[in-house]
Amino acid sequence: MKHPVRPILMLAVGALLAGCVSTQDAARRPAPDRDRLFWQAEFDGSAGTRPSVKYWNTETGNRDEEGWGNNELQYYTDDAANSALDGTGHLLITAKRAPEEAELPCYPQKVCPFTSARLTTAHKVSLRHGRVEVRAELPTGQGLLPAIWMLGDNGAQWPRQGEIDISEVVGDEPRTVYGTAHGPTYYNENGIGGSTSLPAGAGRAFHTYAVEKEPHRITWSVDGKQYFTLTPDKLPATRDWVFEQDMHLLLNVAVGGDWPGPPDDSTRLPATMTIDYVRFYGTGHH
Repeated sequence: MKHPVRPILMLAVGALLAGCVSTQDAARRPAPDRDRLFWQAEFDGSAGTRPSVKYWNTETGNRDEEGWGNNELQYYTDDAANSALDGTGHLLITAKRAPEEAELPCYPQKVCPFTSARLTTAHKVSLRHGRVEVRAELPTGQGLLPAIWMLGDNGAQWPRQGEIDISEVVGDEPRTVYGTAHGPTYYNENGIGGSTSLPAGAGRAFHTYAVEKEPHRITWSVDGKQYFTLTPDKLPATRDWVFEQDMHLLLNVAVGGDWPGPPDDSTRLPATMTIDYVRFYGTGHH
């Protein structure tokens, strides 16, 4: 997600093809413990409660250089107005206009006109092999970029850190879901991934966005329907596969930036990502 110029190497995969799995492919799949639920976040709690610090970090600010790498216009806060439980089993991540008097420092301009939230499970929960599922409604509209994604825990500098974008819905494409991988020689506009279409805008209904992370194989799906699979032979060089490691989860709603462009008069704010649950299956740690 965090250098999300529109990928130019997106490889479209039809739903019919996604259902075809060879015997050789099946043999590569990990042991049955990939279906073992080892961590979940169901977001039960009182309205206005912040998500548990046992599992979630809240990143704040707007980076001094290039606005989180993408010239983004939001200032991330740890305020309940931007991330909190709703009291009915959901986590809300909300982008909104910043108070005029706030004067939140921003790049490339002096003051961020928007606030939002960016939550991560770094150093708290991660997946090695298995499946991540996030059931959510994602906000849509010009200038918005809600993202569900992962970063590697290998300690390397991005892009060698490795990034898996589980789901991005960009700006004025409310029905299109993008799934992308970034690594040492395939990042920014050279990210490798695919896309699929929803029956209606991503904010009209909950969908389950998922990635199956297997040894030397990553598969993206929405509502159980696979739409793209990445293997080392699809990379510029097979040695640049960096995903055999623990990876943590990130949830955020960005505003503006290189990919979606700035909001306009049609953009509805506040704009909220509503997360019903997060579930990790397989192997990892928490």
